[in-house]
Amino acid sequence: MKQESSKVPPTTTSLPVNEKHYTVREVAETWNMSENLVRRLFENEPGVVIFKKDRPHKRTYKTIRIPESVLLRVHRRNSILN
Repeated sequence: MKQESSKVPPTTTSLPVNEKHYTVREVAETWNMSENLVRRLFENEPGVVIFKKDRPHKRTYKTIRIPESVLLRVHRRNSILN
């Protein structure tokens, strides 16, 4: 009898769950930028984790977590020395 693997095959778009994820505030403090600018920089960046809380007739809250690999990619892309 053939035994099936219990492992889920990796996808090219998945990021390790145990990778360090940064908050908007952490990135803003490290890069000496405003939190609003950091949000705009990363809001539509592939790989960023966004948790939304939709509330009827009220403001939608978003919690953004930025994986280290995405942080490095954005830094590299925006670096003068690239």
